[in-house]
Amino acid sequence: MAVGALLVEPVTDGVGPPLPRLAAMRITVIGCGYLGATQAATMAELGHEVLGMEIDPVKRASLAQGQVSMYEPHLGEMLQRNVGSGRLRFTDSYAEVAAFGELHFVCVGTPQQPGSLAADVGQVATAIEGLAPHLDRPSLVVGKSTVPVGTAERMAARLTTLAPAGDEALLAWNPEFLREGYAVRDTLHPDRIVVGTPSGRAEKLLRDFYAPMIDAGSPFLVTDYATAELVKVAANAFLATKISFVNAMAEVCEVTGADVVDLADAIGHDARIGRHFLNAGIGFGGGCLPKDIRAFVHRAGELGVEDAMTFLRHVDDVNQRQRERVVHVAAAMVGGELAGRRIAVWGAAFKPDSDDVRDSPALWAAGQLHLRGADVRVYDPRAGETARLSFPTLAYADSAVDACRDADLVLHLTEWPEFREITPDDLEGVVAHPRLFDGRNVLDLDAWRSAGWTVRAVGRR
Repeated sequence: MAVGALLVEPVTDGVGPPLPRLAAMRITVIGCGYLGATQAATMAELGHEVLGMEIDPVKRASLAQGQVSMYEPHLGEMLQRNVGSGRLRFTDSYAEVAAFGELHFVCVGTPQQPGSLAADVGQVATAIEGLAPHLDRPSLVVGKSTVPVGTAERMAARLTTLAPAGDEALLAWNPEFLREGYAVRDTLHPDRIVVGTPSGRAEKLLRDFYAPMIDAGSPFLVTDYATAELVKVAANAFLATKISFVNAMAEVCEVTGADVVDLADAIGHDARIGRHFLNAGIGFGGGCLPKDIRAFVHRAGELGVEDAMTFLRHVDDVNQRQRERVVHVAAAMVGGELAGRRIAVWGAAFKPDSDDVRDSPALWAAGQLHLRGADVRVYDPRAGETARLSFPTLAYADSAVDACRDADLVLHLTEWPEFREITPDDLEGVVAHPRLFDGRNVLDLDAWRSAGWTVRAVGRR
């Protein structure tokens, strides 16, 4: 698709209305993993000239051929289109990045430190320290990585010290709010744009850069470094708290005979609460939410306000307990002994529309069942290969029905749409015993029970 087509039609189906295009800018993206590849491809799609920096030679070579290693709807075709047009290319040279770009987006990872709850900001520091000595003209470096509060201020001072341009090398912090499975849409149509900067020039540059999104209705919020850093982790902490709250209520519902879905529907009508993220299940996972709330607790302790964030430890505990309950429920449903039982697991990714299995509750539960002697067969529409790399000892099926062959129990653990389309008739004569646990509370329990299945769910009657 030609770039001009963006003026009259969506970029691709499902990513929202068209955005107008301003004069192209030359931007760079440092770190081309999930966040960086999405940033690079979408900005090139809007007509900018983009240079991505990736130090991993295998990943860089793959990106240069228009190939992305993870599954994200619309990202692969967008990357191919813009690499093919020449608007997007890749390098491993900080000198080339500095010479090329007007804006430099830092999109590197901040994983949890081994043996600690703290976030490791080493990649952020490496990016700043690698780029800064080459900045010999006015430049704006924009941090998008999720970092502990206080990081941006330190990085700004380091940037000014190391850059030949001195205080003409500016830093802004512009946290990302991408949802896996919706990352392209969230980049092109963000629900808010938060910029932390003390510089009026940096603010103007970013207002110009984000003008298509601002004109389309995305709020543009300018604040200080610390607030911008806290916005991201506070949002994640609040979402995690809502999820763990409804999961805790599900436990209460199970012992009282109440139904957590009806409960969530009822309280969700309260505008102060809302229905979003009040879906009981086996808990949250992925590469961001769990590690971000742990890093937040750790940073609060460093700042002397750990008591204020103690509740997040309980949020994390409830979340961990949800995945452990899958194992207990599975054991109970097969009569108490897991060894030798064949169990089908629908889902390996931590959420649908993703192949990400990092800290996946579904894959964790499958692994624990396997360790307890169960014969586990896993099927996921997209995450089969990434799951094999993480848990090579598990057995993997080519379809949801194949996973259920001779199964004593079926576990629905990732809410892919195709699992909702499976009917009891599809599994007639396939399973050894008609038992089903819906760990995501989205299946039609009455339909399965009417077909003679023993069914359990999370906090449901």
